[in-house]
Amino acid sequence: MRVSKLLNKTLKEAPAEAEIPSHSLLIRSGMIRKLSGGIYSYLPLGWRVLQKISNIIREEMNNSGCQELMMPIIQPAELWKESGRWYVYGDELIRFKDRHNRDYCLSPTHEEVITTIVKKETSSYKELPLNLYQIQNKYRDERRPRFGLMRSREFLMKDGYSFDKDNEGLDNSYNDMYSAYSRIFDRCGLSYRAVDADSGAIGGSSSHEFMVLANSGEALIVYCDDCEYASNIESATHKAVTYKMGELQSIEKVATPNVKTIEEVATFLDVKKENLIKTLIYKATYKDNEQLICVLVRGHRDVNEIKLLNQLGALDIALADDEAVKKATGVEPGFLGPINLVNLPLYIDEEVLSVEDGVTGANEKDFHIIHVNGKRDMGQGTVGDYHLISEDDTCPVCGGKIHFARGTEVGQVFKLGTKYSEALDCTYLDENGKAQLMVMGCYGIGVSRTMAASVEQNHDEYGIIWPVAIAPYQVILVPVNMKDDTVVAFAEDLYATLKEKQIDVILDDTTERAGVKFANADLIGYPIRVTIGKKALYESTVDLKVRATGEVMSLGLEEAIGTIESLLKL
Repeated sequence: MRVSKLLNKTLKEAPAEAEIPSHSLLIRSGMIRKLSGGIYSYLPLGWRVLQKISNIIREEMNNSGCQELMMPIIQPAELWKESGRWYVYGDELIRFKDRHNRDYCLSPTHEEVITTIVKKETSSYKELPLNLYQIQNKYRDERRPRFGLMRSREFLMKDGYSFDKDNEGLDNSYNDMYSAYSRIFDRCGLSYRAVDADSGAIGGSSSHEFMVLANSGEALIVYCDDCEYASNIESATHKAVTYKMGELQSIEKVATPNVKTIEEVATFLDVKKENLIKTLIYKATYKDNEQLICVLVRGHRDVNEIKLLNQLGALDIALADDEAVKKATGVEPGFLGPINLVNLPLYIDEEVLSVEDGVTGANEKDFHIIHVNGKRDMGQGTVGDYHLISEDDTCPVCGGKIHFARGTEVGQVFKLGTKYSEALDCTYLDENGKAQLMVMGCYGIGVSRTMAASVEQNHDEYGIIWPVAIAPYQVILVPVNMKDDTVVAFAEDLYATLKEKQIDVILDDTTERAGVKFANADLIGYPIRVTIGKKALYESTVDLKVRATGEVMSLGLEEAIGTIESLLKL
C-alpha cells in the first residue's frame, strides 16, 4: 500500500468530546470517524486492525475445534420472551415493530438464537460436544455512549457458545475457551488479567472477565501479588477478618444531637467506624412491582450492589431517597437502625454479626444505640456477603496483600449451565434414549473494544504504539525527498523486497515534508519506521526506528532487512 492512495486524513487536534486516549487517538490517526452518538465508521487503517484481531480469534477458535457460523442481527421478541430476557435486559435492548406490528430487537447477544439452532439441528449425545461462534456487529442502546469504542451503540464482537452433555463436559469446554482466550490476548500483545466476575444479564454459575490493564480503564479490579487470585470489584472477596471481642453489655440509647454521618457519629462517640452498623434502605425493582428493603453493613464498608442485586433476583436496585425512607420508616435518615425498625425485609452483611460492642441508629431523631451485639440484636434477616472489598483487606486464597488496578473488559467466559436449554427446551437423547438438557457455555470478545483497549495500554504523547501482530501495517518506509529520483528508486526497491518477504509494509510516497511524515507515522503507530535519505545513496544505509522504544539504528540495507525480520519475529 502507498500512503498517497490511502484514505487516511490525520488530525492535529482531538475531538472535544474525547475523554480517554483511545477515543482521541483513533480519531486523530484517521482510523475511525463518528457518525452519531456511539456509532462509528471504521476507515481502512482501523478496519485492518479489526481484521487482524478477528483473524487471531478465528485461528485460535478453529484450532480449538470451534466452528464459525453467522446468525441474524434481527431477532423476534418471542424467543426473548421464552428465555425470560425480553424484560430483564432493560432499556439497552433496541426494540422495534415491523410493518405487521410484530416485536423484534437488534441483537446485543445470541444465546436465544444459537440455542434454537442447536435444538433443531442436533438430537443425539453423539453430536456433542459442540462449540459454535461468530464475529458480528452487536447493538445496545447505551444510556450515555462515551469513550469512543469503549461504550458505543454498535460494536464488533465475537460471541461463541458451547453445548455439552453434562457439567464435566462444560468444565472441559470452559477451560478450553479460557486457554484459547489467553492465547488470543497474548498474541494481540496485551497486558491483561483474567478475573472472577459476575454473570450479569447473561446468567450462569461461573464467569471470568479478561481485563486489559490501563490507567483509564472503567472497571476496578482486585488482584494478589503472591498468587493468581484476581477479581473485579463487584465479585471480589477477602480473607475473613477477626475483630476483637468486646464485653457483652445491655444496649443503651444515647443522645447524638444533629450527628448523622458515620464520620460524625464515630467522632462524637469516640468509636471506630468498624464498630458502627450502617443501615441503608434500597428500592428493589422487579418485573411486576417495587419493594423497599433494609441492608446492614459495618460502618467502614460500602454496599456491593451487584452482590445484593443477585441475592434479591431483582431487575434493578437503587438507594431510596430521603422522602421515601421517612415515609416508610417514620425515621429521618441518619438515625436509622435495625433494632425495632418497621417490618422491612432485612439483609445483613455477614461481618455485622461479628460486631460485639457496636453503635447503630435508634430510629429516633438525635439518638443512637450503643453496646449493640451483632448476633444478639439484629433479629431475623438474610445473611450474606453484601460489602465491597477494600485495599486494607487480604487475599482470600493466600492471605497476601491485595492491590487495586484499573482495567477494561475485552472478553468474558460464562458457564451458563441449563439456563437457556431449559427455557427453550434444548435437549439431546442420551445413551439410553432419554431426553437430557444440554449444558451450555458462552464466550465473548469485544473486537472493537480490544482495538481501543490496546491503544489505552500502548500510547505516548506522540500517538499510538501498536503491538506488531495487530498493527495496520508493520513497517512504514519514509523517503525524505520524493523529488530525488535516486531516493525514490531506493525506496521502491526496498518496498518490493519487503513485500516479497511477506512483510506488511506501507510506503509514504507523499510530497509532505519529512517532519510531517514522521509525525503521522508516530501518530498512527507503525511498529517500525525506515527513513531513506542521503545516506541510502552514499553509504547504502537507512535509519530504522522502533516505535515502542524510540531506538534508532543506522544500518546497511541487508542488515536493516534482517533486523526488521527479527523485530517482527518472522
